[in-house]
Amino acid sequence: MLDTPSATAAVPALSLAGQARDPHRFAADLGGSFRRFGFAIVADHGIPADLIERAWAETASLFALPDEEKRQYHVPGGGGARGYTPFKTEIAKGASAVDLKEFWHVGRELPSGHRFADSMAANIWPARPEGFRETFVELFAAFDRAGDRLLSAIALDLGLDAHWFDAAVQDGNSVLRLLHYPPIPADAEGVRAGAHEDINLITLLLGAEEAGLELLDKNTGRWLAIKPPEGAMVVNVGDMLQRLTNHVLPSTTHRVVNPPPERRGHSRYSMPFFLHPAPDFVIETLPGTITADNPNRHETPITAHDYLHERLVEIGLVKR
Repeated sequence: MLDTPSATAAVPALSLAGQARDPHRFAADLGGSFRRFGFAIVADHGIPADLIERAWAETASLFALPDEEKRQYHVPGGGGARGYTPFKTEIAKGASAVDLKEFWHVGRELPSGHRFADSMAANIWPARPEGFRETFVELFAAFDRAGDRLLSAIALDLGLDAHWFDAAVQDGNSVLRLLHYPPIPADAEGVRAGAHEDINLITLLLGAEEAGLELLDKNTGRWLAIKPPEGAMVVNVGDMLQRLTNHVLPSTTHRVVNPPPERRGHSRYSMPFFLHPAPDFVIETLPGTITADNPNRHETPITAHDYLHERLVEIGLVKR
């Protein structure tokens, strides 16, 4: 399937470097982009370019391993929480065909005996490529720092203290996903990633320069391509933040469509960082987002752990 959009989303490119100069202006610009698109494009995000290049090389090497070797790191019934998830496993909610992708999950490294050890699986590390563990522990920490800065801006935009999210995401159940969309035949059933919304608070994505990522414009109902500048990060609102903010910040439907014929023989790689709160964080509507025109849409609070489990069942990664 190829559904070429007629336009590119006019998502403004913001500089995270500007946050230090004027945190309130950056917060307003980020919030405005989220309210309009559910997405933002953020340059100068602070993740070192050499670390990113190393991560791309390690990612390509990982997925180039023989299929039987990669499958040694798949945990049946594990919900894809850590390690390898094979090609054609995940399916978008309500979709009829599975996604044309394989991926690897890296989570937070917890010390022995940590209070979340029962709800956050230990990482699985491959024997090769060499240096994989060191690279992605470092990259996870870099994403964590960038995410903290973005959450601080979101808090300010919502009229909260800049540190409001700090306790919520301390030891959070965030996941770094290494994604490989292999070359596909012209008659492939389905798309690289079906239309979906993310589960978490926010997603920080590297690798969207390769065409394919599209958002569904809530104002027009049209699919719009997202085309960030080289090296910039695409950031989008997840369902947890949408629920927390009573839909003031919308979790926008998006997808990754199949490439045109001249690119079908090429792989596509991306690295989304799904920023989650701690498992025991209670998602409860922020009072400041409840108004006469926007009454509380979610009167029953739910923990982040329970909400995540519900959603993983819906997308086929966890069985009922």
